[in-house]
Order: sequence, then structure tokens, then C-alpha cells
Amino acid sequence: MESGLNELRLEATVAELLPLRRTPAGTAVASCTLTHESKQVEAGLERSVRVELQAVAVGELASILATVVPGTRVVTTGFLAAKSMRSRLPVLHLNKIEFVEGN
Repeated sequence: MESGLNELRLEATVAELLPLRRTPAGTAVASCTLTHESKQVEAGLERSVRVELQAVAVGELASILATVVPGTRVVTTGFLAAKSMRSRLPVLHLNKIEFVEGN
């Protein structure tokens, strides 16, 4: 298996939060939808960017994510993986959540 760079850092708003669930082994899992809006420069031109991304936290971080109120601004760090064997859509697997001041 190849090892490669796969890290995403994103400032976003928690738009939707699903109830905390547990795997059959008892591990906590929390899923949410993150929304991001910003201005980016592409080919020398400013562009408005809006994106919605599914995210998941496992273990101790899931318990933290489960307490977040929708509308909360966060900076997240994690990696992208396919949603499932059948769906290749990307899901952000969270490794870190930082809360943005002023929430």
C-alpha cells in the first residue's frame, strides 16, 4: 500500500449534526455536514467558493462533536476517504476540531 499526503484543513460551519451512534464494538461515531464559504484566487482572479462536505468523527472526538450546536464555526483537520465501498463520494474524517472565537 502506498503512503501519500491526504490532509485537509478547513474553516467551516457545522450545518447539521446527526445523533451520536456507536459501532458494534461500542466506539462512538458522530457525523455532520460542514459548510464553507470564502473568496479564493484562481488563475489571478478572485472567486467565491461555497461547498458542503460530510464529516465524521470517531472515538473521543465524536463525543466532542456530538455536543456542538449547528451554526458553530470550527476549524477542522482530517483526511478524505470514500463514504463506503459502494459510494466513492468523499467524507472528511476528523482528527482535530478547533472552535472559532465569537461563536
